[in-house]
Amino acid sequence: MISLRKWTILIHRWLGIVLSLLFVVWFVSGIAMIYAGGMPSLTREARFEHLPPLDLSRVKLSPSEAVEKAELGRAPGGVTLLTVMDRPAYRFSGRDPVTVFADNGDLLDEVGEAESITIAGRFMSLPAEKLHYAGYLTEPDQWTVGEQRQLPMHKITVDDPARTELYVSEARAEVGLVTTRGTRALAWVAAIPHWLYFTSLRSNGPLWNRVVIWSSGIGTILALLGIVVGIVQFSRSRPHIPYAGWMRWHYITGAIFGVFTATWVFSGLLSMEPFPAADGAGTGAGLRQALTGGPLDLSRFPAMDAAAWNQVLPAGSIKEIDFLRIQGNPHYAVRGVEAKPLVMSASPLQIRRELFSIDSLMSRVRQSVPDVPVSEYEVLSEYDSYYYARGQERPLPVLRVKFADSDGTWFYIDPAMSQVVGRFTSRDRVERWLYHGLHSLDFPFWYYKRPLWDIGVILLSLGGIATSGIGLYIGMKRVIRHIKRIFRPRVRAMAGTIK
Repeated sequence: MISLRKWTILIHRWLGIVLSLLFVVWFVSGIAMIYAGGMPSLTREARFEHLPPLDLSRVKLSPSEAVEKAELGRAPGGVTLLTVMDRPAYRFSGRDPVTVFADNGDLLDEVGEAESITIAGRFMSLPAEKLHYAGYLTEPDQWTVGEQRQLPMHKITVDDPARTELYVSEARAEVGLVTTRGTRALAWVAAIPHWLYFTSLRSNGPLWNRVVIWSSGIGTILALLGIVVGIVQFSRSRPHIPYAGWMRWHYITGAIFGVFTATWVFSGLLSMEPFPAADGAGTGAGLRQALTGGPLDLSRFPAMDAAAWNQVLPAGSIKEIDFLRIQGNPHYAVRGVEAKPLVMSASPLQIRRELFSIDSLMSRVRQSVPDVPVSEYEVLSEYDSYYYARGQERPLPVLRVKFADSDGTWFYIDPAMSQVVGRFTSRDRVERWLYHGLHSLDFPFWYYKRPLWDIGVILLSLGGIATSGIGLYIGMKRVIRHIKRIFRPRVRAMAGTIK
């Protein structure tokens, strides 16, 4: 028993020497992330704000004519009509997006240095002399390391007080990422150290994945061993803490904040999904197609009639039009200044203000999963513990459908657009509490009560910093002592030789 206690203490001690600095960095950067958020990005709202209005009078090609010009060789996954390089264009989404200009049917050609500066200038509403070409990226730099699917990109710097840098996507001919001096500085104290988003590491996805999993996994063991040491070292016969000085404070802070530290690091490990996922598509694999009614058929969409559109919506108010199939019929999702879409039927052209009926939604749900009974369904006007807003708006009301299957599958369906907006199995719901619940402390009873949530998270994080920081200080002193013990005899021997 004594040997087991000794080994537990030694393992905790030496793991702490290795990982304490990383723990301190994680806790400090975690506080910063409450306010700084993640890596610099171009939000959907900012993108729509800078997107020019769509001039439908210049659209000469129908959607079916455009898809012939695109020569996709397959049914398009999604189609959007928007303005590209000051011209209306159809964009066909997929792994390699294809853009067809709607005024003459030309395909989007290569976007070079001059074109990227023009695109960036329109985005910033600045003349070309205020922008400078900074290079062509085929490999990620520090700010595109999480946006590798958009590469290659052109980097443009701007002469403005914010020291703005823009990244123009070559495939999409639009700005895909924006950073400023402020967002870059915040990232260096928040997301980069917290997620270990260093270019040399993060650009190698498998290596980064292993480093994060192993460091957080060993960190969980370190924290759990600290709790065990705290229990076994406490004298129960005559209650007292068997340490003095900084070791006493490390013991006290560990006793108070050790459980939080362990659960926080373990939930960070879960963010990397280290455990194998369930095999198979599971219940409701065909539900999305059942709600749409089948693949997108662009021949059912009429040619764009600017006069007809202007009778329904004010001229200049449209920025993007998505072509959708909803319950078997052609529809549009129209976006203007706000990113929230307005649903319109294609024939006749009119705004759809009513929701799709619950009966029609449930009929298609049962049709897609005929062998699995529905145990419960309900229309929610507020978020629940699994479908809720985490830094982004999610549509309400929403239809929640629960299946009586072995996976305990729940679906969330937006009745405004008849589409799936969430899916959770019983495993997903458990992971929601183990990850988001333990890592972000987003428990419903206080997550939306700010600044109360901020105060709680910061106090707990400060406790983690104290525990880890004191452990780091004690560990460094111990390492220095060991180094001195090793080298002191050699120094004395060398001094004697010289004499």
